[in-house]
Amino acid sequence: MAERTIEANGVELCTEAFGDPGDPPILLVMGGGGSMLWWEEGFCRLLADGGRFVMRYDLRATGRSVTYEPGHPGYTGADLVADAAGVLDAYGIRAAHVVGVSMGGALAQLVAVDFPDRVLSLTLISTSLALGSRRALPPSTEEFRRFVATEEVDWSDAASVIDYLVDYSRLLDGGRHPFDEAALRDLVRRDVDRARDFSAAQNHGVIQDGEVEHEPLSSIAAPTLVIHGTADPMFPLEHGEALAEEISNARLLVLEGAGHGLERADWESVARAILEHTAATGR
Repeated sequence: MAERTIEANGVELCTEAFGDPGDPPILLVMGGGGSMLWWEEGFCRLLADGGRFVMRYDLRATGRSVTYEPGHPGYTGADLVADAAGVLDAYGIRAAHVVGVSMGGALAQLVAVDFPDRVLSLTLISTSLALGSRRALPPSTEEFRRFVATEEVDWSDAASVIDYLVDYSRLLDGGRHPFDEAALRDLVRRDVDRARDFSAAQNHGVIQDGEVEHEPLSSIAAPTLVIHGTADPMFPLEHGEALAEEISNARLLVLEGAGHGLERADWESVARAILEHTAATGR
């Protein structure tokens, strides 16, 4: 299906949908700095072929959605949460199954907290607790922290950005599964070429939360599936375990050897788990 530009929460966002609009809806929320292309088409079609209406969209400052000057985001984390509800409004959908990965998983949690009537179920992939907790959780791996602190990239040079993101993705992969550099490089190149201003995606790392009071994660009533890899270098497995304990009646699916994000090697098992989860929770 063709991309569709919508107005959500007062701004333009680029979206794309797969499947029959009459099927149970799934909203996919990507992580920080990534456009909707990182919900790869093959994965979206696995869900659509399973009888779901699948929506993906570019977060602000990514892809073909509204952009802002790097270092000066004109929005907050609360806006990103409201944007997700705005996408549902644009498609005329009252409530959907919400699936988020990494930062998108944190946004999905807040959608469930702030807009509980819009969320039929939650699936949270490679993420951590979006709201404060007294739990002591392990930090990212030393290798990950060293890479983030020392690796250099020229955001004005496409070749430099592509090389950096390929290396970053290789690190996130966790090193347990074969890394398909050619496929990943092609994805990154398409993401960079398609973006209005790829350097603006850095703003996701500096946005403020916004002036919003939240109920605790324990207030989430939507049936929740937490999916986490054992080789995640950003959020070690304990983060997924803590999240599943924090949300009432949440279920944890551990992916042996999986890193951070949604790897192609795990598409089928993750899609199957989401289809089962969303079938069990109805429409």
